[in-house]
Amino acid sequence: MKEKGIFITFEGPDGAGKTTIINLVAKELAGALLTREPGGIEIAEQIRRVILDKENTAMDPRTEALLYAAARRQHLIEKVKPALMDGKVVLCDRFVDSSLAYQGYARGLGIDEVYAINQFAIEDLMPELTIYFDIEPELGMKRINQNKGREVNRLDLENLDFHHKVREGYHQLMQRFPNRIISIDASGTVDEVFNSTINIIKTRLACSEGL
Repeated sequence: MKEKGIFITFEGPDGAGKTTIINLVAKELAGALLTREPGGIEIAEQIRRVILDKENTAMDPRTEALLYAAARRQHLIEKVKPALMDGKVVLCDRFVDSSLAYQGYARGLGIDEVYAINQFAIEDLMPELTIYFDIEPELGMKRINQNKGREVNRLDLENLDFHHKVREGYHQLMQRFPNRIISIDASGTVDEVFNSTINIIKTRLACSEGL
């Protein structure tokens, strides 16, 4: 049975500001469900704590990819799919593309290999729209360092070369999924980025309603 709602995901390198923007979008779209990955529900939040714990530096890249997929599966079944069946707009801070860019490309596991792992987890349920917030890694890391209230996790401690690879991975995904992923320049002000984002989303929602 096809889901009746609309699934929109927000992606980008660390420091791109997507979490700030997704919260503003959720306030603008009354009735939308706001959630995140990894996390969103208790089991997935427990897995999140293991993945992002700064002490877990020995974690193998394949272990990391599998943990993300496991958290994703539980979150999808317990929270996302029921909301879509209820006809809600679901706004998710990260989804499959994060695994493809971070573990598939930046960790060197292979985009196709990590996608196969996640196909088992999501059973072909992909977003109708993905907003990608593009930013130079140097600026992203500068923002993170300036934001004292932000959660600093294990991935933030990676070197700059890793974050450049993450961005390269996202750019490859934009070429693979040009109809789904729309890129926004995240280097502007919060208002500029938000206005660009909400315009794209409202246009897509209007098109969906017209079908």
